[in-house]
Amino acid sequence: MNTLDRLLDWNLVRSFVATHDGGSLSAAARQLGSSQPTVGRQIAALEAALGVALFERTRRGLAPTDAARAIVEHARQMQRAAHALEIAASARSERLEGVVRISASEVIAAMVLPTLLARLRQAEPGIGIEVVATNAVSNLLEREADIAVRMVRPRQANVVAPRLGRLRIGVSAGRDYLSRRPGPRRPADLGTHELLLYADDDAIERGFRVAGIALDAARVALRTADHLVYWQALRAGLGIGFVATLIADDEPALERLALPELPVPKLDAWLAVHRELRSSRRIRRVYDFLADALTRRLAR
Repeated sequence: MNTLDRLLDWNLVRSFVATHDGGSLSAAARQLGSSQPTVGRQIAALEAALGVALFERTRRGLAPTDAARAIVEHARQMQRAAHALEIAASARSERLEGVVRISASEVIAAMVLPTLLARLRQAEPGIGIEVVATNAVSNLLEREADIAVRMVRPRQANVVAPRLGRLRIGVSAGRDYLSRRPGPRRPADLGTHELLLYADDDAIERGFRVAGIALDAARVALRTADHLVYWQALRAGLGIGFVATLIADDEPALERLALPELPVPKLDAWLAVHRELRSSRRIRRVYDFLADALTRRLAR
């Protein structure tokens, strides 16, 4: 098998680009929905095929070598070409079969998509789904995902992204927490409660400042960038948190707190897909299904 034959395994190219952009095998694995050992083996296979080292280990992770920097744009072109080939082939197929890759935030992927995907599977048993749960914005042009549920409006060229609706954020607490102490009756009372905050977004803290609420650092029971950890801490009764109402209202362990005067963020939701992907029947089927289902869910 010559070098070109081995390079036609597109997984090697995908792993290389993801590692180059992410700076580590673990970051690449998360982006690709794979495992770190698998990505490591694919990088090693590509290095063996090319006869060069592509990365050097540093204290901060993996740094690309000169050889890696010289070929990364060619690798991106190969990815795009492989993607275009797949789209063209799938557009010719009359059968709704194959895999569709969906990117969504950790919470949406874990709390909202499973119920919808169960319905989709019953309707279209030939379509398999890969879910990439990430709070980072997936690059649809590089086939990190076929479809992406986003909370920011996509700005990439050739990406179609209709607005699905608005994701309302509410104030909630676990029933266990509220059994230990009365909930706040007005926004100012939040300053005396245990609070859960996000490490990767200060929108809640900005809302506190707008409302004139003093935030005592000693009252912050948890601060995390992992939204699933945040959710479980809220359910466990660690403190008062700020989560999407469409998720909190379906959770028996939580109670929504009525604080209409508190300025909490409202997030627009968008369903993004590369313009060319709409010619693929299976991707179009999943896209149309999600657009309808998520629009209905957000309107509740």
